[in-house]
Amino acid sequence: MPRSKLLQKQQALAKINELVQNCQKCPLYKTAIQGVPGEGNPNADIFFVGEAPGRNEDIQGRPFVGASGKFLDELISLIGLKREDVFIGNMVKHRPPGNRDPEPNELHACTPWLEKQLEIIQPKLIVTLGRFGMAYFLGTGFTISQVHGQPKRRKGQVVLPMYHPAAALYRGQLKDVMRADFKKIPKLLKLIKEDA
Repeated sequence: MPRSKLLQKQQALAKINELVQNCQKCPLYKTAIQGVPGEGNPNADIFFVGEAPGRNEDIQGRPFVGASGKFLDELISLIGLKREDVFIGNMVKHRPPGNRDPEPNELHACTPWLEKQLEIIQPKLIVTLGRFGMAYFLGTGFTISQVHGQPKRRKGQVVLPMYHPAAALYRGQLKDVMRADFKKIPKLLKLIKEDA
């Protein structure tokens, strides 16, 4: 990719980061320390979409930096990549109080930021981590236990639903399930690129 195109993407993402920091479209900004827009490679083939920032993320302003983030890093390295190679974001860009689930109005307020990030990055694969991302991209007719690790198409994009890394920390048997699902990513990416 030409350097000027990369620079345009970096500037566009930086603008979104700034807008997220100042966003007041839902009440979450009142209780959060700061926005957590997301981070990573503007040319990433893979865009990971979590649910919402937790306490550590709220403090550091970065996604997936707590215990579930360490596990996510381990999973990413399992497929020969580093955090800097992918893009990581969340459905909601400010931490819900007490780590509660995001509410519909909060999700509705935040999804335009996510859609803008996807438009800029144009990833080959969207990996949803948890039920909120899965529901947004694939609808509510599924449960993660039914469809995890099974790629689906959505508006010309390939979406791979997975359990949230935090779920694997609470239920140890899911760690192996997530590792197996992650190992499908390189082959899936190869197929997507061949299909393009």
